[in-house]
Amino acid sequence: MIYQRRNQINSVHKKTPQFLHPLTPIAMGEKETKKKKNKKQKHQHPNDQTTKQTSDFSFKPSSEVKGLKFGGQFIVKSFTIHRARPLELLKVLSFPPTNNNNKKNKLPFPSTTAFLPTNFTILAHQAWHTLTLGLGTKKSKVLLFVFENEAMKGVVDRTWPPEIALGDVNKKLIKGLIGCEMARFKFRKGCITFYVYAVREIGSYGFSCAEDLRTILQSVVELKDFLDHTTMLSMPNQRSISYSSQSQVAMAH
Repeated sequence: MIYQRRNQINSVHKKTPQFLHPLTPIAMGEKETKKKKNKKQKHQHPNDQTTKQTSDFSFKPSSEVKGLKFGGQFIVKSFTIHRARPLELLKVLSFPPTNNNNKKNKLPFPSTTAFLPTNFTILAHQAWHTLTLGLGTKKSKVLLFVFENEAMKGVVDRTWPPEIALGDVNKKLIKGLIGCEMARFKFRKGCITFYVYAVREIGSYGFSCAEDLRTILQSVVELKDFLDHTTMLSMPNQRSISYSSQSQVAMAH
């Protein structure tokens, strides 16, 4: 009788389906594949975010939107950026100025304010990278604020400084826009990281400059990686970046 009961118990265990045992190799394999899928979804490349419709842009109050990230490179916070002229912005985006008589020769993106690295920042990045034997970052940051209209841009431009340290951007520029909400986009292009912010008043529906925003995002995506951001230094006086139809910017050859 004892042997019969033992045989019955063993036969029950043998007939138990494998998926009922949580520690079987199949179950463990399914868990690992699920974890890998979740990691892939979480760690999507930051450049894969332009095909969204305007209605899908997640606007958040300026106090909640993410700002610039520095990691452990605290010295970068002291590096400065300056407000770009319209032609400087077009050159960085590799977007040629258009001559349209119907628009009275108006330049593209009239409601956009951009901040580019100063010459000091570009050279400081190179020096910092050399002094740290390659451990210091060479990545500079470019900021683009696309406002919902030109009037809003004009008001904000009068309050923002023409030049600012990267460490003050989050507090004075982004968090300082009280009563506004933003949608944030981040793109890594070699040694340049682009931060694009769409700005509108709280309570607004849609985004009136959605076409400009979409064009800017697409232009940034189509840029090839900057291999050396010292190419952003203008020639010959190295004071500003002026557009030249013959020069190719942000192109890796």
